[in-house]
Amino acid sequence: MFSITIRMMKRSARMLVPAGIAIVIGTAFIAATLLFGNAMNDTLKRMTTAQYGDANYSIGFDTSIADADDADMDYLYSRTVSDFHPERLRAVEGVKGLRFEARAEAVATNGDSHANVFAVTTASERGLLPVTVTQGAQPSGDGQAALQDSTAKQLGVRVGDDITLASKGASHDMRARVVGLTRDDAGAYPYYGGASLLSDDLMAAMNGVSDFGRVNATTAYLDIDGDPAAVKTTVDTINRILPKRFTAQSRDKAAKAAVKSLSGGDTDIVTTFLLGFGALAMLVAALVIANTFQVLVAQRRRTLALLRTIGAGKGQLYASVLFEAGLLGLVASVLGVGLGLALMAAVTASGLTSSIGMAMRLVLDWRVFVVPIAFGVVMTVIASLSSARTATSVTPLEALRPMELSETRRTGVVRGALSALMLAGGLAMCAYAAWQMSRNTAGQASMVDDHYSTVLVMAVGGCALVFLGLIVSAVYWLPRALHGAGAFASLAGPSARIAHANIQKNPRRVAATGAALLIGVTLVSTIATGAASGKATMGEALASRYSVDMIASGDDMTDARASKAAKVKGVTASIYAPTATMNVKDTHGTTITTLVVGVDGADTLRKVMHADLGDTAIGNGTILMPHRSAFGGKDFVFRNGRVELTPASVSPASGDTATSDDARDGKGALTLDVRQADYRRVSADYAAVAFVNIRHFTDGDLKTDGHMMLMRIDADKAGTTLNDVFTGVQSAFADSAGITVTGPIAERAQWETMIDAMMAMLVGLIAVAVLIALVGVANTLSLSVIERTRESATLRAIGMTRGQLRRSLAIEALLLALVSGLAGVALGTGFGWLGSYMVFSLYGTVVFPFDWAVNGATLGIAALAALLASVAPARRAVKTPPVEALAEA
Repeated sequence: MFSITIRMMKRSARMLVPAGIAIVIGTAFIAATLLFGNAMNDTLKRMTTAQYGDANYSIGFDTSIADADDADMDYLYSRTVSDFHPERLRAVEGVKGLRFEARAEAVATNGDSHANVFAVTTASERGLLPVTVTQGAQPSGDGQAALQDSTAKQLGVRVGDDITLASKGASHDMRARVVGLTRDDAGAYPYYGGASLLSDDLMAAMNGVSDFGRVNATTAYLDIDGDPAAVKTTVDTINRILPKRFTAQSRDKAAKAAVKSLSGGDTDIVTTFLLGFGALAMLVAALVIANTFQVLVAQRRRTLALLRTIGAGKGQLYASVLFEAGLLGLVASVLGVGLGLALMAAVTASGLTSSIGMAMRLVLDWRVFVVPIAFGVVMTVIASLSSARTATSVTPLEALRPMELSETRRTGVVRGALSALMLAGGLAMCAYAAWQMSRNTAGQASMVDDHYSTVLVMAVGGCALVFLGLIVSAVYWLPRALHGAGAFASLAGPSARIAHANIQKNPRRVAATGAALLIGVTLVSTIATGAASGKATMGEALASRYSVDMIASGDDMTDARASKAAKVKGVTASIYAPTATMNVKDTHGTTITTLVVGVDGADTLRKVMHADLGDTAIGNGTILMPHRSAFGGKDFVFRNGRVELTPASVSPASGDTATSDDARDGKGALTLDVRQADYRRVSADYAAVAFVNIRHFTDGDLKTDGHMMLMRIDADKAGTTLNDVFTGVQSAFADSAGITVTGPIAERAQWETMIDAMMAMLVGLIAVAVLIALVGVANTLSLSVIERTRESATLRAIGMTRGQLRRSLAIEALLLALVSGLAGVALGTGFGWLGSYMVFSLYGTVVFPFDWAVNGATLGIAALAALLASVAPARRAVKTPPVEALAEA
């Protein structure tokens, strides 16, 4: 029987190809996901142990001890190099090298050039260095340094030149001879972009101690040689020398512990997340496979009946269909694993991951081969069960009947009842969760107060039930929706009328194909709607809490940097102003830390502030204060409409009156008349930001301790994006680490960048399922062409042209794609709105947008892909002459 099955597969090979492609794509995704997880795990291990160099053991805290208190931690972090007895460690048999990890940050000077330097200790053995020495040698004597190559370029020095090193902890500057250049090939210090190496005396000086043995150290790296037994003896000896609560452990053990700490248990979370999309892709593929086997069994009905007449039993036919499915799944899954391997090999070989700081390698294990193949075979067999059951219902007498491929079975009552229960339950859960959230936003008692996660899970579960209910019931509503759309399309001509008639012949297959596309489009639309709602809601929330679009502040801000930022495209107005941090007391005696900003006047302030300042004037002797605190919203009330400004670092003497000289020196109080306006937060760091006339700074009444730049942004008018404006302003201050850019536009740009990145990743993952669904559309059309060979021949014989036949198939594909896509967009938008309401109601008034761009692009791509999917079936339909087709039929 199995040999007969293989011969039948060969005859139907063309029909099996689309189903095989769906399996290949799904299993390739799963294999690539597992390979990605392996590569990421490997990369994290290498990154977390990059500081080892070639060392195979490290010395550090005994992390297995869980009872460490504050005194213990003080003890651990106060250890110095001499506490580890380095000479005794080097003398232990089997120890080939030792390097202590000490760090220092310094400023290097060469003439008029300056550069920040991050440095670590050197080692006599080059293999123990955490960075690569690209030129010269590592420091081996007093006063020697190997500079990071980028630092050397910034200073304009070469090997052999002298530089000056200074640090906050050093008692004096040190001269250093540059003996080499380094590069961080292993990514040991990615935050700093690499590291320089310092000789022991320089490291001690930069740490403010006289001897290297007094430098604080908690980590050391060892190169231990020997067989396993000898290494164990060496490690035991080392542990006896070490200070208490320190231990030596292998590099492999440390890497596993570090990765587990970083990722919460290897990369299982990331891999599981990605595998969820792989399972989704295989679910969609199962719908394509089920369609294929339904048609195969229908086409072979006469053959199966003949087999029954010669003695084949029901069990044999059942096993034949399952064997065919298993063989198809096996072959396609093996090809899918091969494709996944090729894709990941190409990605790792291309160096694309190196650009994001993760140089990945191809890491194979048994899961990469076993899991996708097993999943592919099992899913294919499960998808064919219904068809196998249909095959067993064929009777010997059916060999004498004409073959009828149109769907005649009625949809079961159980399916209808199950889908109705799912829909009712899901809608009830969604409605209850939304009701509880509405009560919470209205200030009423609700479950959200104490059980927000439960309400959120209820909403997600409700959406899932509604989604499953619609998929299960697709056989009811999707053919009817297609019938309505087809009736409208049939007005376009004979090709459209034929397409409308053909699409109604097999509602089950149409429903399965449409459901496959519905799944992908719904998920894409849900993510796009949620992202759009999140960006709009957070934008509105931020705008309602700030009165200035963007603020840059810092001690080392200069007029030149501010002028550069003011010229950024999208910055329509700006103020560069001096600031002073002062204390203000309200009528209750509460001290309010206030940032006082000097401006030319209220008219200048109106150019950058989104607030109604009325007829307020900012002159000598007045100060503009907000009505409410930016933190708690509490009203500010000041005694007699006056405030006394005192430098935040100085507490005013009770009852004392500051002299003019004291005020000018920043040591006393300055009393001003208060003018209040209803403006919102200006800086997130202060409860109040007040504005005074700039003359108080120029005359010396207030001592400038910083500067601030206030900006009004109009990205749309300038024809740019918020993110570009934010990036441009940041670039203007890039040469100063002390300047921060904040405000609603800055926060909104950061939010939008993060949301867009997440949306792009998720949509990219879901695109795999959409691709498989479109393969299903092509599969449905191909099977339809095979079924309608006689019909197509008859139409050709009575005068239908090849172009009309092609158009009928194109319209059929277009109807499938657009009706399923529109249903998916509607459903996804609803899910996205509910999800946004459940999440973003906590931050402000939720905006419910419709993402025309993404949804329109999704429908357009689905329609275009459907048209392309109709090309091959149409070519097959028109290439056979009518007479030959009628003879074959």
